[in-house]
Amino acid sequence: MTPPTGAKLIARTLRDLGVTVVFGIVGIPVVEIAEEAINLGIRFIAFRNEQACSYAASIYGYMTGRPGVCLVVGGPGVLHALAGIGNASANNLPLLVLAGSAETSLVTKGAFQELDAVSFLTPHTKFAVRPPSLEFVTGAVQNAYRTCWYGRPGSTFVDLPADLIQSKAGAEFQLPKPENVLVSPPPKASGDPAHILKAAQMLRTAKSPLVIIGKGAAYARAEAKINQLVEQSQIPFLPTPMGKGVVPDSHPLNASSARSAALKNADVVLVLGARLNWILHFGEAPKWSPSAKIIQVDICAEEIGRNAGTAELGIIGDIDLVVGQLLTSLSSWKYTPSPPEGRFPAILAESAKKNEDKAKKAELLPTPRNSPLSYQRAYHIIKSALNSLSPIEEGNIVYVSEGANTMDISRSAFPLHHPRQRLDAGTYATMGVGLGYTIAAHEAYNTVPLSAGTKPKKIVALEGDSAFGFSAMEIETMARYRIPALIFVMNNSGIYHGDSSSESAWRELQNQTAASDTKVDGNGRNKGLRSTSLLYETRYEMLASMCGGKGYFVRTEEELERATREGFQSDVVTVVNVVVEPGIGKEIGFAWQNQGVKKEGQAKL
Repeated sequence: MTPPTGAKLIARTLRDLGVTVVFGIVGIPVVEIAEEAINLGIRFIAFRNEQACSYAASIYGYMTGRPGVCLVVGGPGVLHALAGIGNASANNLPLLVLAGSAETSLVTKGAFQELDAVSFLTPHTKFAVRPPSLEFVTGAVQNAYRTCWYGRPGSTFVDLPADLIQSKAGAEFQLPKPENVLVSPPPKASGDPAHILKAAQMLRTAKSPLVIIGKGAAYARAEAKINQLVEQSQIPFLPTPMGKGVVPDSHPLNASSARSAALKNADVVLVLGARLNWILHFGEAPKWSPSAKIIQVDICAEEIGRNAGTAELGIIGDIDLVVGQLLTSLSSWKYTPSPPEGRFPAILAESAKKNEDKAKKAELLPTPRNSPLSYQRAYHIIKSALNSLSPIEEGNIVYVSEGANTMDISRSAFPLHHPRQRLDAGTYATMGVGLGYTIAAHEAYNTVPLSAGTKPKKIVALEGDSAFGFSAMEIETMARYRIPALIFVMNNSGIYHGDSSSESAWRELQNQTAASDTKVDGNGRNKGLRSTSLLYETRYEMLASMCGGKGYFVRTEEELERATREGFQSDVVTVVNVVVEPGIGKEIGFAWQNQGVKKEGQAKL
């Protein structure tokens, strides 16, 4: 047998680890690794930007439960991939990054794309290594793969010098057998029995108990036991954005529509796979009751007791196993509130009705003639069309969403019945993840053999026009790999709320900016385009048309419904460019933070 090259050994190691897809961008010297991987049957998805491919690889790990793999060039390739590395670390997604680097003999001499990537990435990863020779390659990749997956998931990095990739092993070199490379799934730990009993007793005696379901619960595949817990205990539950669908959103105990009231009034809160960070207001007053007792369940000890958490109430363990233990401890107990203290369900019902009535009024309000669609009305039309084509119970649609208003409003507008079918900007609030996530979702759900009677999942992306711009060229990647995603660009001509309510207003602002005698207000401030402005009604749909996909430019309700139906049934990538109201004068901010930045020259509503 011909001695293998480093590239072939690396590809063989990935295959023997069970890797079936690699996301990346090739160049010297990693192109040889990608080609060897393809020869071994690994699917290689070549992106247009390292940020997008690293985002894709990270979320692939979340959806499949096994590490995603990203392959990039050294130097600037690593710098760009750092975006995905940071995103994976913040969101606890298992990600293995492989990168080429300068020849060992040229280090410190200013070699092509030279970067000391191991030193650079060590603070940002769980493990970073440069194997010194071919004999250490398999072990290095294997350990990096295991480390990003075991314990709290995160990112790891393997630096691969060009001379190692291109070198050939000696005649005496023996390839490791596949069974010596395969990494078994992480071992699972149960919770401390004493803490389980204490948590169960606290829930039994609570006046206003609440369960919070985070994306960690979805990643743990704990949906069956969590559904059993909710049904058995009758405790209201609140899903985080990517915890949606672990228990169907349609469940009567879902407190999403009464989120603020649930957090404010709960006295004992069981937090399953969610962190007390900004998304949950740190577990602190005034959003939470200052006397609330918080039971944290997490696989990472460092998370227990963080912010408003209490270490003695924390349970370290696998969420699926811990919930099973709680089910046993709670036995046949059911939450039965007793007045006057037990008004919790009534408070939630009252708040939910108020918020749902307000949302329904907004989504059912017809769009005035010659006016742009509102987000709520546009989403109602999209949702109605999609649900008529694929009922929500079937779970054949995966939603990806990013952008401030686009993402925030869509969370409640598109209910889920199944877990891991909503992907958004996550803990890091990262803009630019959308199209990479869309591609990864297709790879995770549609490229594996489907069981009899199972339909492929349609990937539907809801993109703010600003967020879309971060990775818009990945439309060509989707076209190249024949990924029939349906992408809605919610086009308000700007960041957050945009800047103008009509084309004439936007043209006036543009003319002011371009004029030699720039107009200023009484305080000497420029009245030209704001920092949040984008080009008015940019024709984003043409990105799909230019590479053989379908594009729709939409201003009316009728156009949007037709584009949604045709786009869902399309077998090519489709971009629907939806002109929506810019919301001039509104605050800039993310709704869950309850804070805004007033734009200069505009009134606060």
